[in-house]
Amino acid sequence: MECLLGLACKDFAIVAADQTNAHSIIVMNNEENKLFKISNHMAMGITGESGDTTQFAEFIAKNIQLYKMRHGYELSPTAAANFTRKTLAQHLRSSTPYMVNMLLGGYDTNSEESSLYFIDYLGSFQKVPFATHGYGGFFCMGIMDRFHRDDLTVEEAYDVLRKCVTEIHKRLIVNLPNFKVQVIDKNGIRDLEPLTAKKLQTS
Repeated sequence: MECLLGLACKDFAIVAADQTNAHSIIVMNNEENKLFKISNHMAMGITGESGDTTQFAEFIAKNIQLYKMRHGYELSPTAAANFTRKTLAQHLRSSTPYMVNMLLGGYDTNSEESSLYFIDYLGSFQKVPFATHGYGGFFCMGIMDRFHRDDLTVEEAYDVLRKCVTEIHKRLIVNLPNFKVQVIDKNGIRDLEPLTAKKLQTS
């Protein structure tokens, strides 16, 4: 029932995640952070079992920081995504699998390109121009396919996500009122204004 949305354009990647933390039929809160900073130019949106998501995201982030301390430079988004996929696949074959789905967005300062990676709990891995996770994504792939371009500005990409979240609020039976949005570019990671049901109703 959780939802992740992501777009990769020429100069930046943008990811959004719902902020609903639910257990069974009970909503615990609507301010859960599902976007994790992996490095200065990489962010991960992650959903799944609540314990697994935090533990796995922190495990990946700390290992990438350790790599930087040992070698003096950061992993590229491609290398970090491959490491994440390998770690997930190794645990899948052990007695302690992580039940998590991810979108990894990053900006490579060497090649000056942004990228977005789709990774699921089975270790599937693909570089994509746009992607979703969760039931909400069923309503968004058509919108992203229609409006995505490599030369989108941050404002235009944010507007595409706004269209997606509006459609989720309109069509999905589950209530996902708040979406946190982050953009990753050459200047690092920064938060954009959250997409909330209250805000979208008044706009």
